[in-house]
Amino acid sequence: MERLLQKEIRMKGLLIETKLFEGKVQEDEGGRTIVKGILQRAGAENQNGRIYPKEILMREAKKYEVFIKERRALGELDHPDSTVINLKNVSHNIREIHWDGDDLCGTVEVLSTPSGNILKELLKAGILLGISSRGMGSVTNIGEGKVKVQDDFELIGWDFVSNPSTHGAFMVPVNESVNRSLQQIGTDVCGDYCKAQDLMREIITEIA
Repeated sequence: MERLLQKEIRMKGLLIETKLFEGKVQEDEGGRTIVKGILQRAGAENQNGRIYPKEILMREAKKYEVFIKERRALGELDHPDSTVINLKNVSHNIREIHWDGDDLCGTVEVLSTPSGNILKELLKAGILLGISSRGMGSVTNIGEGKVKVQDDFELIGWDFVSNPSTHGAFMVPVNESVNRSLQQIGTDVCGDYCKAQDLMREIITEIA
């Protein structure tokens, strides 16, 4: 039974991690909406109990730079459950990534696609959004409710989410029209998040 359990936990599957995006929203010289901040943290237990070794994330980040150079480091809006990027739902493109200690940081360009326009309007309205990494890999149980991501991990990208699966995993927009402290997240998330779905429906109706 123990061997079967170990074999099962090592099966490769879709790994999605949502975390607080400590960043800011701004516009570049061309008027495009840009988001900068931390995408993922290495070596620390996340709120799903998973630990991503830095050497594995560094390897995958280096491979991901090829997609960035070719301008196809795309991401989607909301929680995709596929290992393939759905072009119909693409909302943004990663412009660059870099390391700051154990933090993998990046610059994200919001695209003028249907999903990108929705994302842009949500950011302008000050709605708290999450950002979620997506990848394929297996994990090993290391005890005390923790699991370690294994060497077979493959990074797919990062997605913006309106319904984070992890507590406290929200992106905080910071610009001239939005001035929200990170300390407020624990107390007023529900008020803003509960309006997100209704606002998204209104935006979709206007765009259509």
